[in-house]
Formats: sequence, structure tokens, C-alpha cells
Amino acid sequence: METFLDVIGVTALVLLAVIGLVSGLIAAVVTGGSKAKYIIAGVLGALALPFVLAALGVTAVVGAGLVVILLVGVVGAVLVVALVKAVAGRNRN
Repeated sequence: METFLDVIGVTALVLLAVIGLVSGLIAAVVTGGSKAKYIIAGVLGALALPFVLAALGVTAVVGAGLVVILLVGVVGAVLVVALVKAVAGRNRN
């Protein structure tokens, strides 16, 4: 895990947070939902998925470089935002 942190660095963490923020904001605008809820979900997803994959031993993420890590962050943000939308939609009905 320390190797993963050494590889991505602070710049990548900031970029992942920005990707999550933008993903959450887009989801909030499209769905008309709570901006804060979707932004938080997007940031958490974008930051968490690269670490989860590294913890599971998917070394391709660690060695592939910044672009792949950022793409994984986008996927993580979209997954968590979709999950939040599904759970929030289920609670309303």
C-alpha cells in the first residue's frame, strides 16, 4: 500500500478528488438531487476505488501510471454516485 501511495503522490490524490467532485456535481445537476450528497459520494468513490484495487492486489493500477489511476477514479466515482442514487430512489418510494 505504501508503494501505491508513493506512485500516485499528492497530485494524483488532488486530481482524484477533483474528478469525484465534478462527477458528483454532474450527477446532481442531471438528477436534480442534493449537490452535497452526490459530490461527497463522487469524491469518496474516486478516492476509494484505486486504493481498494491496490489492496486487492490489482497491481496493473499501481504500475500503469497516472492516466489509468484517474480513469479508475472516474469509474469509482460513477459507481458510488449510481449506488447513492439507487439507494436514495428506493428510500423515497
